[in-house]
Amino acid sequence: MAEIIYLTNARLSFPKIIEAVGNKNFPDQGKKFGADLILPTDSADYARFMAEVSREAMEKWKDKAGAILQMCQNDRKLRCYGKGAEKINQTTMQVYDGYQGDVVYLTSSADEDHAPKIIRPNGTTCDNPIEREQLARKMYGGCYVNAAVRPWLQDNKFGKAVRCQLIAVQFNGDGAPFGESEVELKGFGAVQNQPQQQEETPYWMK
Repeated sequence: MAEIIYLTNARLSFPKIIEAVGNKNFPDQGKKFGADLILPTDSADYARFMAEVSREAMEKWKDKAGAILQMCQNDRKLRCYGKGAEKINQTTMQVYDGYQGDVVYLTSSADEDHAPKIIRPNGTTCDNPIEREQLARKMYGGCYVNAAVRPWLQDNKFGKAVRCQLIAVQFNGDGAPFGESEVELKGFGAVQNQPQQQEETPYWMK
């Protein structure tokens, strides 16, 4: 089994850590927890993750490892990692908030019956369901977290791929929330034929 990789001060994106969510495109895969973790391109944590992927691939696929990893590199659906600029909003055709510039990402997930651990600020694991939800709700897209992840190599009826298991996550600091820019509303005018409200007499004139 691959080693656990600890990520420090990663930016959280698309978090699904309060409850597991199903994928309408793959309903037979069940509900999952998950999140993207964004890191600088030169992150030592990211380098360790990729080194562990290579080590696992050599152990599992032997002399075919290089070809399989190249296949995964050529198809974003077959890998859990990549450059931030690859994450395009299919509606606006723009790079998603937080993925611009010299950053990379890891897309992590966890099965419904193996929810990621939520770590308290003091470093202990939260086992209380109510407290877990309270801590998880503090983690939003755009905040910074510490996380524990583990790469795993898919080789089953769905094909070969490189995936990432989300093991634990800890809030590490606030950041600008993603996708919450102020909306400019220009379509409203004055409401017509409304009864005028009578101004209340100031208390000092009563």
